[in-house]
Amino acid sequence: MNKKHQLPVLYSFRRCPYAMRARLGLVSSQTMVELREIVLRAKPAHMLAISPKGTVPVLLLPDGTVVDESLDIMLWALGNNDPQQLLTPQQGSREDMLDLIGAMDGDFKHHLDRFKYATRYEDAAPQVHYTKAIAELGKLDERLKKTPYLFGQRLSLADQALFPFVRQFANADKQAFATHAPQRVQDWLSQRLESTAFKTVFGQKWALWEPESEPVHFP
Repeated sequence: MNKKHQLPVLYSFRRCPYAMRARLGLVSSQTMVELREIVLRAKPAHMLAISPKGTVPVLLLPDGTVVDESLDIMLWALGNNDPQQLLTPQQGSREDMLDLIGAMDGDFKHHLDRFKYATRYEDAAPQVHYTKAIAELGKLDERLKKTPYLFGQRLSLADQALFPFVRQFANADKQAFATHAPQRVQDWLSQRLESTAFKTVFGQKWALWEPESEPVHFP
């Protein structure tokens, strides 16, 4: 294939919320890539060569540029094509969305990990972290009191970037989430899980990539 016609290559892991975030950005921007589904216990040498940190997602552009942070992949893709105007929220600004995403990626994810994966963290107190994670969802609930989406009456970058992590938390203890999470957040999450975009990024399983594999195009 002529280099100028090559697709970007995305190393991904279906269940990882960061990789899910990246795939949502690609779907929302109608950007096709060559998808390479991996397992984290057997990371491909090529992926490690271009991104030594060894986490997914990793996007390799045809010009050799590597984008290996999930939010940066979303911003790159939507910066090229944003038919739903996800980067231009109805209320607030792009910077406001990035601030909210950054806050949730920090405190909420900190507590989520120490609740869900308590054995990985010395001195983690799962119930304490669970309670604090529920409290962090209040940041979303305050916005959802006013509008059906986080930044107005329509979908935005923040909705797409954050719901994979709320989903991860909900799935860690579905009964507890149904009991304690703000109802508006539960309803918002349910709506996102029924969306066409989510069904595209999670509705099918992909064969694990091997160097000799036929290319898999996504979406």
